[in-house]
Amino acid sequence: MPKQTFILNGKSVTVDVHPDVRVLWVLRDILGVTGPKYGCGINVCKACTSHINGKAFNPCAVRVGDLKDQDRVTTIEGLAATDPGPGLHPMQQAWIDRDVPQCGYCQPGQIMAAVALVKKVRREGREIRESDLDKIRNICRCGTYHRIREAIEQGARNMK
Repeated sequence: MPKQTFILNGKSVTVDVHPDVRVLWVLRDILGVTGPKYGCGINVCKACTSHINGKAFNPCAVRVGDLKDQDRVTTIEGLAATDPGPGLHPMQQAWIDRDVPQCGYCQPGQIMAAVALVKKVRREGREIRESDLDKIRNICRCGTYHRIREAIEQGARNMK
């Protein structure tokens, strides 16, 4: 089988897997990274949301063969290292402060989507707005959307 190489949470990894295998299965089943959750497998629920080169993507919908050697995949496990502060990433801390999780299954994807959104609006030279929060389409079966929105706003204020 062909070898696939990419950067995962700051470290180069190489896996021996068919290029058609979805990145989610490579992360979870081969590399043992379980933060991105399997929810739907068809890019709908967003439980697996992670970052590729700093932007949100859903590994359930991307073939590992589509990744390039220099592509940087960041999962919830590597998120804290992307912020210069000590400890947790500010968005992760906001989730704790706002008591967001109930079952917790969707939370890694929610946090990764929120961080990507904040970075996107900052690249546009503005702060996050309510209408931006409406665009996050990650599904939460527990329905903690009100606390999720509060946490995103707090996390955005504290992100560097």
